[in-house]
Amino acid sequence: MLNKNVLDEIGSKVNEILAGSPAKDIEKNMRAMLMGIFSRLDLVTREEFDVQQEVIKRTRIRLAELEEKVNKLEQQAHPSTMVEGTVEDVMDTSGPGSANDR
Repeated sequence: MLNKNVLDEIGSKVNEILAGSPAKDIEKNMRAMLMGIFSRLDLVTREEFDVQQEVIKRTRIRLAELEEKVNKLEQQAHPSTMVEGTVEDVMDTSGPGSANDR
């Protein structure tokens, strides 16, 4: 959600400008409308965003470490059968000589 201090500051500035005028009702309605819009947008604070960004960064690092560990273990278990390429390349059965041709 948007920082309430910012909205309060905007509201107080508008209040100073419009003090004693019929525009006070307009300011009140605009503020309520903006708060409603912001609440429906499901916004997050910068702090929440930064925390999630750090979690994702640590997760990516951990994933890379685990992938490396799995690759080493696979090489130790099957050193002569290791195939270069992706899982999709190894699992591809659509080419000539595949099980689909039999």
